[in-house]
Amino acid sequence: MLAFLTRRLLATLPVLLIVAVLVFLMLRLTPGDPAAVLAGDQASTEQIAQIRETLGLNRSIPEQFLIWFGHLLTGDLGQSYYYKTEVTALIGQRLEPTLSLALVTITIAVLVSVPLGVLAAWRHGGWLDRALMGFSVLGFSIPVFVLAYVLIWLFSLKLGWMPVQGYKRIAEGLGPWLYQLVLPACTLSVIYIALIARVTRASVLETLGEDYIRTARAKGLPEKKVLMRHALANAAVPIATVIGIGIALLIGGVVVTESVYAIPGLGRLTVDAVLARDFPTIQGVILLFSFVYVLVNLLVDLSYVFFDPRIRY
Repeated sequence: MLAFLTRRLLATLPVLLIVAVLVFLMLRLTPGDPAAVLAGDQASTEQIAQIRETLGLNRSIPEQFLIWFGHLLTGDLGQSYYYKTEVTALIGQRLEPTLSLALVTITIAVLVSVPLGVLAAWRHGGWLDRALMGFSVLGFSIPVFVLAYVLIWLFSLKLGWMPVQGYKRIAEGLGPWLYQLVLPACTLSVIYIALIARVTRASVLETLGEDYIRTARAKGLPEKKVLMRHALANAAVPIATVIGIGIALLIGGVVVTESVYAIPGLGRLTVDAVLARDFPTIQGVILLFSFVYVLVNLLVDLSYVFFDPRIRY
């Protein structure tokens, strides 16, 4: 296990390096000049040239990359062009809202989707099964921002139950923190619920046809015990896999959701950095998202050992 963990951690290094190179090149080679954006519409050519020299943008692409990568090896992500502060400090300030939204979203999605998927498989062909399949199609079809505006209109503007926008830090109290996150998390969790519930249904349905399920029922075990201890436990590997894969959907959804609900997290920071052509901030956020995605997939792989003892690394 330790050898497998070491190999996987070492394998993440070239992946992150490739991501860093691609992001660096894509940002530098796309049209647009961050110096002109920072200088404003009324700036002269001399002022723009001075900003380019100050930011080091007048150097060649290979030279810029070597300087940036050298700083990266020391843990220095550089200084934001737009915010005039260190990128690491900027990410640290925006990390809590994004982590909070992601954790609440995943919690809601797992607590709702797994029982729904199990019940739909148990009542295969019934009204619950058909309703779940319809919800899955609907959940994948509606864009996140459209659902966000519909929920804001209904629960915030019409009913007045939820705040429209904003974020309360957890230091201000658990109640206000959770109250502010419920609507954004529910918005973002819909696609997760649709995805996980559908995979759970398919996996449990396949497991319910196995011989050991018929044996457990023949022994007189309660149906709840058959579903939880035998069916769901043996279907856990694909469910864990789809939860890990869904992190990619979560990263994209966070950007949109934070923008709609004005949550000052990493998603909102990414949008602002892209609009300002803030290269160091964009690179830092993408590298962080890439590392989290690789780490989550590593944890999912390790979870297979606990769900299925037959798997050995």
